[in-house]
Amino acid sequence: MPRNGMSKDMKPESSSESNERTGARTWRRTEVASLTSLVLALALLGAASATAQDPDDLPEFDERAVVFEVQVPVNVVGRNGESVRGLTREDFQILDEGEVQEVTGFQVVDLDLLVPDDRRVIDTSHDLPPAVRRHFLLLFDLTFSAPTAVARARIAAQEFVLNEMHATDLAAVAVHTAESGSQLLVTFTPDRAQLARAIATLGNPRLLKLVTKDPLGFLIDSPRPAISAALDAGGVDQSISEMERSVDGYLRIIGNQMARYERSFARGRISSWADTLQDMARILGSVEGRKHVILFSEGFDGRLLFGRQPDFFDDEMQREIQAIQDGRYAEVDTDNRYGNTQLQVQMDQMLREFSRANAAIHAVDISGLRADMPEERRARIVGRDALFYISNETGGRFHEDANDFGAELREVLSGSSVTYLLAFEPSDPGEPGDHRRIAVRARAPRGAQVSHRMGYVTPRPFGDLHPMEKRLLASDLIATATETDGLAIDVLAAPFRATEDEAYVPVIIEIGGDGLLDAHEALHLPVEIYAYVTDEKSQMRDFFSRVVTLDLAGREDAFANTGLKYYGHLNLGPGTYLVRVLVRNAVTGSTGAATVELDVPAFADGQPALLPPFFLEEPGSWFLVREQPGDQYAKTTIYPFTVNGEPYVPSAVPLLPITDDPEGAEVCLVGYNLGAGELTLEATLTDPEGEAVTGGALSLRERTVTGIPGLDKLVAAFQPTGLEPGDYTLSVAVIDQATQARSANSIPLKVLN
Repeated sequence: MPRNGMSKDMKPESSSESNERTGARTWRRTEVASLTSLVLALALLGAASATAQDPDDLPEFDERAVVFEVQVPVNVVGRNGESVRGLTREDFQILDEGEVQEVTGFQVVDLDLLVPDDRRVIDTSHDLPPAVRRHFLLLFDLTFSAPTAVARARIAAQEFVLNEMHATDLAAVAVHTAESGSQLLVTFTPDRAQLARAIATLGNPRLLKLVTKDPLGFLIDSPRPAISAALDAGGVDQSISEMERSVDGYLRIIGNQMARYERSFARGRISSWADTLQDMARILGSVEGRKHVILFSEGFDGRLLFGRQPDFFDDEMQREIQAIQDGRYAEVDTDNRYGNTQLQVQMDQMLREFSRANAAIHAVDISGLRADMPEERRARIVGRDALFYISNETGGRFHEDANDFGAELREVLSGSSVTYLLAFEPSDPGEPGDHRRIAVRARAPRGAQVSHRMGYVTPRPFGDLHPMEKRLLASDLIATATETDGLAIDVLAAPFRATEDEAYVPVIIEIGGDGLLDAHEALHLPVEIYAYVTDEKSQMRDFFSRVVTLDLAGREDAFANTGLKYYGHLNLGPGTYLVRVLVRNAVTGSTGAATVELDVPAFADGQPALLPPFFLEEPGSWFLVREQPGDQYAKTTIYPFTVNGEPYVPSAVPLLPITDDPEGAEVCLVGYNLGAGELTLEATLTDPEGEAVTGGALSLRERTVTGIPGLDKLVAAFQPTGLEPGDYTLSVAVIDQATQARSANSIPLKVLN
């Protein structure tokens, strides 16, 4: 019996053949086309020093076979429209260009089992692979839509974002015109508040003067606490309503510009519209997972594409018929009667690009949201024909009333609630950039439909990617909180009291030098650094970014043995957060991503709080770079890492050699409201499995005088006595002997030989 328990003579079946099969279970095959791996766009924020790249400095790629893993998310939907559950690895088979592949990975993700009580709160511990997350792109067509219809469509879009999407879904907002193409207002994000604000503004230039300089596009403007309160009540921030008149005026301007085009340019507009949408489709191919493009539009005159329809028998059609019968063919406009062949080919190419990108277009006819004039009735009908065609060809759905599109899309959401994530290593991946078609067979109930990505592209060198592809590669890792180890990075974040209501949070990022130098021999090394922070409802609260260009001339070996330590900061109020950090070699594309949880105390309540233990590091062990003042950072910020008036550099992950030094490693413990009495310390060590470990000793040396009420800085020493080399977590508790009040915090550390 061959792999997966299938007989040798099993053949892929067409949809009609599968539906004719009898029995409780049948084999279904979904035919697929190749998928482009074109990725998406990075607007880099302020390089430390702009350096042109010499062609001789670019990395060379050898001709050795590339080994990589292809992930294939598969949805199986029964006749009732519900996801089919209970399938196993043995129920699936993958074919790469017709060749059966070994399924090396298998995972089942059931969204209905995740956060069932509050679908707006994302539990970051879900650790969902990016490939199984659903991505929604809310695309507002400003070319073929009346301003009043677009304005009202925003209400339905906001309702969908705030109340229909699953907590693990990501969404983006974009506007599109034939003249300027697509403008991504907010990238794929879990932040419903920023999505709602993007929908409210729709790219209004006056309002977008508020836009933060966010290189990855998560924030359309600075986050405000009022957004959270409004979302808790199920609504949209009240300031959005103040934008309505401005947005309506902006849309009227767009509408007037579109109306200036004569009919003779109509086909050209459709051609440009299709061209720019095809560019978007190529870019979407880089985003992992199924993409659902929700296109808000009134559509274009379908007769320009399909020709005259027989159900509109008017005087002009009668004259054309008479001319054909009389043999006067020169009097017949064949494009008007049969459609424009060139336009049909162009539209087909655009739709195939969306299918290859694993993106379905759900067209929403927004013309029903405005009052009809009698002469507009026919235009509405032929516009619907075009929208239906676009949806049908990409596997999406056509919605005739935007007010109800959310309800109709529930069927789409229900059918993708269970995802079977398959993985395989291609036996013959081809050359870089090759499109490879894949097919999936599933042993599913009779009549079930199987959908999956249509193929993959053999990875291309990072330098060959479009800037938009690079941007979405980074933003998707940030949005999904996916940890990657292409670069070794460690992160330390600690909240220092700035005011009673806000904390100054330094973020220390340590990046291994050896990985940054991999396959890169240039003397100037550009490194991209991004840090974003989200609250418990996955709303973006702050960020920083930087491109650091390092001059490594004569210092390559020293850098390889240590690396880059970067100092940035965030400003946050009390609460629980997730700090998402991504670092990338801007030449090779090598990437590291990490997330750390952060609790910011409510300093005003006077409760004791202890920050993570800060291990003092020897000077000169890292290449140190600090954030730039005068940009988004305050010039007057006081460096918080000091003890007895002397500054020090803390370690994100202390490296402690086993020595006979009785002094041990120096540790600074910073706390607030620890108590005025005698303080004692307790230390606990655990291994990577969370089991308590015997060994190590922490001793209190000094309680310093800070001169700041409520602020304590203790100097301690840690000796890794009796510990084996390996990774540990050190938990430290400070106890007020008078009240027995305890404050605790922890830090990971590594013990070396």
